[in-house]
Amino acid sequence: DRMNFDVLNHTDLSRDKGFSGDINLETINWSNYDLIVIDESHNFRNNDPRKETITRYQRLMTDIIKSGVKTKVLMLSATPVNTRMNDIKNQIAFITEQNDKALKEYGIASIDQTLRKAQQKFNSWLITNKTGTSDRDSLVNSLSGDYFKILDLLTIARSRKHIEKYYDVSEIGKFPERLKPINMHSDFDTAGTFPAMDKVNNQLNALNLKFYSPLYYVRDDKIKSYEEKYDTTTSTGSVFKQVNREESLIHLMRVNLLKRLESSIHSFRLTLESLLSQIDALLSKIEHAQNHDFYDTEIDINSIEIDDDLLADLLAGGKIKVLLQDLDLIRCKEDLTDDKKILENILSQTKVVDPTRDAKLKDLKELITNKIKNPINPKNNKIVIFSAFADTVKYLYSNLNGWVLTNNLYSAQVTGGEATNKTNMPGCKPQLSSILINFSPRSKNRNVIYPDEKKQIDILFCTDCISEGQNLQDCDYLINYDIHWNPVRIIQRFGRIDRIGSVNDKIQLVNFFPNLDLDSYINLIGRVKGRMQILDVSATGDDNIIDETANQKQDLEYRKKQLIQLQNKVMDLEDIEGGISITDLTFNDFKIDADRLTTDEREALTLTPNGIFSLATNNLPDGKKGIIFCFKELILSTDDVYSNNAIYPYALCYVNNYGEIFIPSNNPKRCLDYFKKLCLGKNELAGELISEFNQQTKSGRFMDAYTGLLDKAIANIKGVSDELGLDSLAEPGGTKIFQKDVEAPYELISYLIVK
Repeated sequence: DRMNFDVLNHTDLSRDKGFSGDINLETINWSNYDLIVIDESHNFRNNDPRKETITRYQRLMTDIIKSGVKTKVLMLSATPVNTRMNDIKNQIAFITEQNDKALKEYGIASIDQTLRKAQQKFNSWLITNKTGTSDRDSLVNSLSGDYFKILDLLTIARSRKHIEKYYDVSEIGKFPERLKPINMHSDFDTAGTFPAMDKVNNQLNALNLKFYSPLYYVRDDKIKSYEEKYDTTTSTGSVFKQVNREESLIHLMRVNLLKRLESSIHSFRLTLESLLSQIDALLSKIEHAQNHDFYDTEIDINSIEIDDDLLADLLAGGKIKVLLQDLDLIRCKEDLTDDKKILENILSQTKVVDPTRDAKLKDLKELITNKIKNPINPKNNKIVIFSAFADTVKYLYSNLNGWVLTNNLYSAQVTGGEATNKTNMPGCKPQLSSILINFSPRSKNRNVIYPDEKKQIDILFCTDCISEGQNLQDCDYLINYDIHWNPVRIIQRFGRIDRIGSVNDKIQLVNFFPNLDLDSYINLIGRVKGRMQILDVSATGDDNIIDETANQKQDLEYRKKQLIQLQNKVMDLEDIEGGISITDLTFNDFKIDADRLTTDEREALTLTPNGIFSLATNNLPDGKKGIIFCFKELILSTDDVYSNNAIYPYALCYVNNYGEIFIPSNNPKRCLDYFKKLCLGKNELAGELISEFNQQTKSGRFMDAYTGLLDKAIANIKGVSDELGLDSLAEPGGTKIFQKDVEAPYELISYLIVK
């Protein structure tokens, strides 16, 4: 009632008419918004090229951000970078209105070039990381300071570790303790007659599935017409060929079949029935076309309206339609008939595994029974069960909701559409908001809306439609009924209950893995995919280094590491093997510390002379005895070397006692991390260390050992090893260091001697 704002869905950007809640999309003045808040903004990380339609991304950029009043943009996301640094490229474009030079005044000449170089460094690092010859610090050391600067200017990042480290959780509520994951390896059939997963996959691999690629059967003399209609040329001039997309779709369908089998026999059976139905429909059309002469004149695909119902009998395909007259119908019919035989054979095998013989369903019932009998938190019966497939969720709910009710517990199914949501709790509407508020009444403040309601939903069967943005921390037990190939999705799911303010002391994750050893499963997936696609494919035209056949063996090992991690512990996003968190790359932590300084502390800092030093004991397993130096360059330079230093004109460098660079100057974030860990909470001078230092240096008169380390630090900053002239190191008050023959004086601001 005080502010004028609209709440819209991402999908509304694809619509020109109709209503979104009470908002008429036809009457919206899209260009009149001066602030856009985009929740789950990672959904806009790709800007796919489309030939005839405007994408959601383009609509948001053109009609809202670039048009009309000046629009500010605030984006919220738990996964802005999803194993690909370039994921933030399109999101940053919303802030800069696609102006590549928008950050020029901050020293970044080209945003695009900076991000492109960072991606190249990331690609190179990822290859060495997968072979075990690299670590995350080596990536940070290799990245340009400009990349850090972009993140520092435009992002604020918080991770669980960050919150636990820097916030008073007694005020905001604690995170619950994560128990070690329970890993299930269920069979398909309690009678043991259904073949093993790899045997079924051998049958699936024999499928052509070419009915997903109608262009495959287009006669040579007609190919050019279809290329004109369906191929897309991007702004960079590269061509996306539709026939290649269809080939990718076939690979995707093979993976989908395997993943549905992994999810549930029921879901797999429905897919087989659907495929057979599509084949029968297409065979019927071909039979009809071969027995009737429809064509008085030759029709060109570019001259007709392919969605015209009157032409339905003449066309085959889904969104991409082809004229039956243009196909090699004999070859097409042969392939369809072969696929039909294989599918019918597999389908007959699945039909014997009904719910009474479903071994995986039986294991799930045992888990639920055990949880109810032995709650991990007192009187908490709540369980949320995720599946990637709505068919599996409906199957579980229909077979278990009555059984759950015999234990005096209510249950619900949520699959995204209001028409398909269900619950057996009396008085609860089958709407998403109603189901979730009754499943997690405390976290969603149900008592404010329904103060008299005492009943609750305890078992929730759901798809990934609620894997983002929901507070369900009344629950303490989460089951992944099928394992998602992308560990980020697993973390997002678990994040529904692994939240600040949980009333539970402990929470449990359960993962259902295929009934294969990990090596066999990885090899099976590798054979299905043909070419692994570990990283999300971006539509920028950048090479996807992880999608090269030559690297397939490495890629499989990389994914195996992630699955092993998933089995052994619940991961944070920054813990994923090969994953990168923005909190690794920005100085947010230290800016918070600086903001918290009192007026007196700021005044004391201002009055502190340059060249001051202190001593600390190494309290870190991976720490080194040596010195952390802080310098300032007095004559500013435009040399490119400084693009590698995010805090220029300042520089930090950690040198060990042997003169080896432990943390180089192009990784100031890590230097600050160590500095903070070494000194946090130590507000008094360390008398023993000072006595030892005075004894070794005759109270600072003999500093040769330390000036040698200073020489190494300066050489690292400049990338040269010239000898350096310097004043007395132990005297505070403005130590200046000059390189021979170069007018580039450094001022020693301070240093920490680590004993």
